[in-house]
Amino acid sequence: MPRRAPRHDHDAGGDADLLAAKAALREEVWSTLTAARAARFPGAAGRISNFVGAEAAAERLRGLPEWRAAETVKANPDSAQLPVRQRALEDGKTVYMAVPRLAEFDPFFLLDPDHLADSPRKAASISGASRSARRVAVADLSPVDLVVTGCVAVGEDGARLGKGGGFADLEYALAAAAGLIGPRTLVVTTVHELQVRPAGAIPTTAHDVPVDLVVTPERVIDCRAARGPRPEGGIRWSELTEEKIAAIPLLVALRS
Repeated sequence: MPRRAPRHDHDAGGDADLLAAKAALREEVWSTLTAARAARFPGAAGRISNFVGAEAAAERLRGLPEWRAAETVKANPDSAQLPVRQRALEDGKTVYMAVPRLAEFDPFFLLDPDHLADSPRKAASISGASRSARRVAVADLSPVDLVVTGCVAVGEDGARLGKGGGFADLEYALAAAAGLIGPRTLVVTTVHELQVRPAGAIPTTAHDVPVDLVVTPERVIDCRAARGPRPEGGIRWSELTEEKIAAIPLLVALRS
């Protein structure tokens, strides 16, 4: 049974036909993952799916020179990327993990690999971060070397499709506006092969953040030569509903 999402978890705005195309593609990918038994508990629908092979994809990412060069990683909080966060801590990297739905005024967990209350595996989870991390404001973050994002689907051209709430794009906009993410900051995702789509297959809007590297358990797809431009101009207030702004304390404070 698909998970019921809060209303502010849905697309904030945009062309109705484009949003419908995105929604249809999400349902297609979730159904494909479910049919192939490639999604772990609690299932694929309605979320960034925790996929079979997430650990293998994280290990493949770990072997890249771009990973080894990174000292600070900003990561999404979803279970699919927990193995990536775990390996970042094991490798001595500082991890900034977004608070789910940006629901706190200080919307990031700071995980210091030298000061963890639990093992890296436990500390990298949402529940573990509440013990091993402290919540920090955007102003307290340091520049980020690598951004890890979750996807429902991703194109070979770097086009990314999230679950529809726009939170990953908001995190990126907030960090970019604060100077923590620059034009050379690498954006990567780990996904199952069934989540990869051909170039041009994923509809995008101006606020969608493309990825540079797609890592599956089987391969690495370098999208840097093919991907579209990254969004500029910070937060796109006109695309946010009043409901979404009210649900994110930092947005309320920034607007006022």
